[in-house]
Amino acid sequence: MEQFFFKINLNKTGELKQKAEVERRTFKFTSIGYALILVIMIGFVIGFNLSMKAKINNRSLLLNKIRDEIKSYKVSGDFLSKEDLTRLAEISTERIFWAKKLVAFSEKTTNKIAITHFSFKNNKLSIYGITQMNKDEKEYDLIDDFITELKNNKHIYTDFSDISFVSSRRDFEKDVEILRFQIDCESGSSRGGRK
Repeated sequence: MEQFFFKINLNKTGELKQKAEVERRTFKFTSIGYALILVIMIGFVIGFNLSMKAKINNRSLLLNKIRDEIKSYKVSGDFLSKEDLTRLAEISTERIFWAKKLVAFSEKTTNKIAITHFSFKNNKLSIYGITQMNKDEKEYDLIDDFITELKNNKHIYTDFSDISFVSSRRDFEKDVEILRFQIDCESGSSRGGRK
Protein backbone atom coordinates (compact mmCIF):
# COMPACT_ATOMS: atom_id res chain seq x y z
CA MET A 1 0.00 0.00 0.00
CA GLU A 2 1.24 3.41 -0.93
CA GLN A 3 1.64 6.22 1.52
CA PHE A 4 0.29 9.63 0.82
CA PHE A 5 2.22 12.65 1.95
CA PHE A 6 0.70 16.01 2.36
CA LYS A 7 2.77 19.12 2.48
CA ILE A 8 1.30 21.72 4.73
CA ASN A 9 2.79 25.15 4.71
CA LEU A 10 2.49 26.43 8.19
CA ASN A 11 4.33 29.65 7.26
CA LYS A 12 1.84 30.85 4.62
CA THR A 13 1.07 34.07 6.42
CA GLY A 14 4.80 34.81 6.71
CA GLU A 15 5.30 34.39 2.97
CA LEU A 16 2.33 36.63 2.26
CA LYS A 17 3.78 39.26 4.57
CA GLN A 18 7.15 38.96 2.88
CA LYS A 19 5.58 39.22 -0.58
CA ALA A 20 3.56 42.25 0.50
CA GLU A 21 6.72 43.82 1.95
CA VAL A 22 8.59 43.31 -1.35
CA GLU A 23 5.71 44.81 -3.30
CA ARG A 24 5.51 47.74 -0.89
CA ARG A 25 9.26 48.35 -1.22
CA THR A 26 9.09 48.13 -5.03
CA PHE A 27 6.17 50.59 -5.10
CA LYS A 28 8.04 52.91 -2.72
CA PHE A 29 11.23 52.95 -4.84
CA THR A 30 9.25 53.33 -8.06
CA SER A 31 7.27 56.22 -6.59
CA ILE A 32 10.46 57.91 -5.34
CA GLY A 33 12.07 57.41 -8.79
CA TYR A 34 9.08 58.95 -10.59
CA ALA A 35 8.97 61.80 -8.06
CA LEU A 36 12.69 62.53 -8.61
CA ILE A 37 12.25 62.49 -12.41
CA LEU A 38 9.24 64.82 -12.05
CA VAL A 39 11.19 67.22 -9.80
CA ILE A 40 14.13 67.25 -12.26
CA MET A 41 11.80 67.96 -15.19
CA ILE A 42 10.00 70.72 -13.29
CA GLY A 43 13.38 72.24 -12.36
CA PHE A 44 14.50 72.12 -16.01
CA VAL A 45 11.27 73.79 -17.20
CA ILE A 46 11.52 76.50 -14.53
CA GLY A 47 15.19 77.13 -15.40
CA PHE A 48 14.38 77.31 -19.12
CA ASN A 49 11.52 79.74 -18.46
CA LEU A 50 13.74 81.95 -16.29
CA SER A 51 16.43 81.96 -18.98
CA MET A 52 13.91 82.89 -21.71
CA LYS A 53 12.42 85.59 -19.48
CA ALA A 54 15.89 87.08 -18.93
CA LYS A 55 16.53 87.06 -22.71
CA ILE A 56 13.16 88.71 -23.39
CA ASN A 57 13.89 91.39 -20.77
CA ASN A 58 17.31 92.07 -22.30
CA ARG A 59 15.80 92.36 -25.79
CA SER A 60 13.09 94.69 -24.47
CA LEU A 61 15.71 96.90 -22.82
CA LEU A 62 17.75 97.00 -26.05
CA LEU A 63 14.65 97.81 -28.11
CA ASN A 64 13.67 100.64 -25.73
CA LYS A 65 17.22 102.00 -25.87
CA ILE A 66 17.16 102.00 -29.70
CA ARG A 67 13.75 103.72 -29.71
CA ASP A 68 15.05 106.39 -27.32
CA GLU A 69 18.09 106.97 -29.56
CA ILE A 70 15.86 107.31 -32.63
CA LYS A 71 13.66 109.82 -30.79
CA SER A 72 16.72 111.82 -29.73
CA TYR A 73 17.99 111.87 -33.34
CA LYS A 74 14.60 113.09 -34.57
CA VAL A 75 14.53 115.84 -31.94
CA SER A 76 18.15 116.90 -32.47
CA GLY A 77 17.85 117.07 -36.26
CA ASP A 78 20.59 114.46 -36.76
CA PHE A 79 18.08 111.93 -38.11
CA LEU A 80 18.81 111.02 -41.75
CA SER A 81 16.19 109.51 -43.99
CA LYS A 82 16.87 107.19 -46.92
CA GLU A 83 16.47 110.14 -49.30
CA ASP A 84 19.04 112.15 -47.30
CA LEU A 85 21.55 109.32 -47.52
CA THR A 86 20.93 108.93 -51.26
CA ARG A 87 21.49 112.66 -51.82
CA LEU A 88 24.68 112.57 -49.74
CA ALA A 89 25.97 109.65 -51.80
CA GLU A 90 25.21 111.48 -55.05
CA ILE A 91 26.88 114.65 -53.82
CA SER A 92 30.03 112.83 -52.74
CA THR A 93 30.35 110.89 -56.02
CA GLU A 94 29.09 113.46 -58.53
CA ARG A 95 30.40 116.78 -57.29
CA ILE A 96 32.70 119.02 -59.27
CA PHE A 97 35.71 120.54 -57.55
CA TRP A 98 35.62 124.04 -58.97
CA ALA A 99 38.78 125.26 -57.27
CA LYS A 100 40.92 122.76 -59.21
CA LYS A 101 39.04 123.56 -62.40
CA LEU A 102 39.60 127.31 -62.07
CA VAL A 103 43.31 126.81 -61.36
CA ALA A 104 43.53 124.57 -64.46
CA PHE A 105 41.73 127.21 -66.57
CA SER A 106 44.12 129.91 -65.36
CA GLU A 107 47.14 127.71 -66.18
CA LYS A 108 45.89 126.98 -69.69
CA THR A 109 44.94 130.56 -70.48
CA THR A 110 47.78 132.24 -72.36
CA ASN A 111 48.60 135.94 -72.21
CA LYS A 112 46.86 136.36 -75.57
CA ILE A 113 43.48 135.20 -74.22
CA ALA A 114 41.43 136.77 -71.43
CA ILE A 115 38.45 134.96 -69.90
CA THR A 116 35.72 137.49 -69.13
CA HIS A 117 33.25 135.24 -67.31
CA PHE A 118 31.87 131.72 -66.79
CA SER A 119 28.34 130.35 -66.79
CA PHE A 120 27.28 126.92 -65.49
CA LYS A 121 23.78 125.74 -66.30
CA ASN A 122 22.22 122.34 -67.17
CA ASN A 123 25.56 120.56 -66.75
CA LYS A 124 27.18 122.87 -69.28
CA LEU A 125 30.02 125.25 -68.46
CA SER A 126 30.20 128.18 -70.88
CA ILE A 127 33.48 130.10 -71.06
CA TYR A 128 33.36 133.63 -72.47
CA GLY A 129 36.59 135.32 -73.46
CA ILE A 130 38.33 137.80 -75.69
CA THR A 131 41.55 137.84 -77.65
CA GLN A 132 43.35 140.48 -79.67
CA MET A 133 43.46 139.84 -83.38
CA ASN A 134 46.74 140.22 -85.24
CA LYS A 135 46.87 140.54 -88.99
CA ASP A 136 49.17 137.56 -89.37
CA GLU A 137 46.96 135.23 -87.22
CA LYS A 138 43.88 133.34 -88.27
CA GLU A 139 41.04 133.99 -85.85
CA TYR A 140 40.28 130.33 -85.05
CA ASP A 141 43.84 129.08 -84.59
CA LEU A 142 44.24 130.69 -81.19
CA ILE A 143 40.83 129.44 -79.97
CA ASP A 144 41.47 125.96 -81.37
CA ASP A 145 44.83 125.79 -79.55
CA PHE A 146 43.09 126.88 -76.35
CA ILE A 147 40.44 124.12 -76.73
CA THR A 148 43.19 121.54 -77.33
CA GLU A 149 44.98 122.66 -74.15
CA LEU A 150 41.72 122.32 -72.19
CA LYS A 151 41.14 118.81 -73.56
CA ASN A 152 44.66 117.77 -72.56
CA ASN A 153 44.19 118.85 -68.92
CA LYS A 154 42.94 116.00 -66.72
CA HIS A 155 41.35 118.36 -64.15
CA ILE A 156 39.10 119.81 -66.84
CA TYR A 157 38.54 116.85 -69.14
CA THR A 158 37.60 114.48 -66.28
CA ASP A 159 34.31 116.27 -65.68
CA PHE A 160 33.84 117.93 -69.07
CA SER A 161 34.50 115.44 -71.83
CA ASP A 162 32.87 117.47 -74.61
CA ILE A 163 34.63 120.81 -75.17
CA SER A 164 33.61 122.72 -78.27
CA PHE A 165 33.67 126.14 -79.90
CA VAL A 166 30.21 127.78 -79.98
CA SER A 167 30.41 131.28 -81.43
CA SER A 168 32.59 134.33 -81.98
CA ARG A 169 32.30 137.91 -83.22
CA ARG A 170 34.77 140.59 -84.13
CA ASP A 171 34.73 143.88 -82.29
CA PHE A 172 36.80 147.06 -82.05
CA GLU A 173 37.89 148.72 -78.85
CA LYS A 174 40.10 151.83 -79.04
CA ASP A 175 41.14 151.01 -82.62
CA VAL A 176 42.15 147.47 -81.58
CA GLU A 177 40.45 144.55 -83.26
CA ILE A 178 39.36 141.92 -80.75
CA LEU A 179 37.55 138.64 -81.05
CA ARG A 180 34.85 137.72 -78.51
CA PHE A 181 34.21 133.98 -78.28
CA GLN A 182 32.25 131.33 -76.39
CA ILE A 183 33.41 127.78 -75.63
CA ASP A 184 31.09 125.21 -74.06
CA CYS A 185 32.26 122.36 -71.84
CA GLU A 186 29.55 119.74 -71.40
CA SER A 187 29.53 117.09 -68.72
CA GLY A 188 29.02 113.50 -69.81
CA SER A 189 27.05 112.61 -66.62
CA SER A 190 24.15 114.17 -64.75
CA ARG A 191 26.32 116.28 -62.46
CA GLY A 192 24.85 119.17 -60.60
CA GLY A 193 27.63 119.81 -58.12
CA ARG A 194 28.66 123.20 -56.96
CA LYS A 195 31.87 122.76 -55.06
